[in-house]
Amino acid sequence: MNYPLEDLKVLDFSRVLAGPFAGRMLSDLGADVVKIEPPDGDITRYWGREIANIPGYFHQQNAGKRNICLDLRAEGAADLVKRMVQEADILIENYRPDVMGRLGIGYEDLKAVNEKLIMLSISGFGHNGPESGRATYAPVIHAEAGLIHRNTQRNEVVLHDMPLSVADTNASLHGLVGILAALHMRERTGKGQHIDIAMIDATIATDDQLSFDLEDANHTRSLPNEIWETPIGPVLLSTDFRVLFRGLTTVHGLEDPATPNMGLEEKIAIRRAAVDKFMHTLDTREKFVEAMKAMNIAWGDVRDPSTVREQPTIASRGSVVDIDDRAGGTRPIIQSPYRFSEARSGVKGPAAHRGEHNREILQAWLKLSDEEVAQLMESDAVVAFDPDWRHH
Repeated sequence: MNYPLEDLKVLDFSRVLAGPFAGRMLSDLGADVVKIEPPDGDITRYWGREIANIPGYFHQQNAGKRNICLDLRAEGAADLVKRMVQEADILIENYRPDVMGRLGIGYEDLKAVNEKLIMLSISGFGHNGPESGRATYAPVIHAEAGLIHRNTQRNEVVLHDMPLSVADTNASLHGLVGILAALHMRERTGKGQHIDIAMIDATIATDDQLSFDLEDANHTRSLPNEIWETPIGPVLLSTDFRVLFRGLTTVHGLEDPATPNMGLEEKIAIRRAAVDKFMHTLDTREKFVEAMKAMNIAWGDVRDPSTVREQPTIASRGSVVDIDDRAGGTRPIIQSPYRFSEARSGVKGPAAHRGEHNREILQAWLKLSDEEVAQLMESDAVVAFDPDWRHH
């Protein structure tokens, strides 16, 4: 049972989430992923619970990767990157579109030393467009792509961002698809290529509701799912109210309290009150489950995310696992979702400290002598390993 991508080498120059997530998934699929971290570190090293000098957010997106710390502005850094690129299959970066080129390590520079290189660039608005230079994080794309407006319009709430970084993870996953497609094409052509992923493209490409807005057809979409308070807690029913009410009257014998002379709004209000009353008669989980099953209605507990490990399927499939916390204990981490019949996948270990594998990577990737490694370690390009650098 082998990892699908265990023969691949990846250089991950990306930071925060769009990019690091793709690198984490490549690592979970077996690739040797080396994170190239700048001297001031990935900003996510300041986010989340800190254990053994590694905060939780950084740990989640960078577990299983090795780490070398380079000052890309220092003399000799670009040459060192090019030497590493000669050994690499894939490179991931999510700087603004002009940054890698200004550092002397843009795609054309790297292609010259390794024409088989597959380079993934993720940016907010893509390369060579009218807004390619804009600074962008996921909330900016949520706003520009219409997600924030739609959430407010449909739910009648004040304008606010979503509680997860959809634009980042969508771009990262589409980038991963692009990488795998480019790898397949490289088998035929022998050549790599540059993949330009714009977060705004990835967001609207995965927006299943956008067609309603583009065609002014929101009146044709299904009624929204609703959350009902019940004795077993708040529950989302994945159906519209009309289907629910029809099921309750035909399957469970609920009497329709509306009369023909009532107006529509009054009918809806009195029927909703009857449904709410029925829901409160389902005072055990068994009763609730059987009632929904009889009507073939899909439902879900509205779960506090801090208890997600107790969700039966998540618990059964090991979707959250405990790994070494580097402090004598363990810490939880979200497992990659891939389940193969003839291959392995999954997080390979905890996240690294900044620059922790400087010497190891220089020796393993570049086959350098001890003297050559020592010279590089003394240069300004390679920044010394220090697990406690943030607290100095």
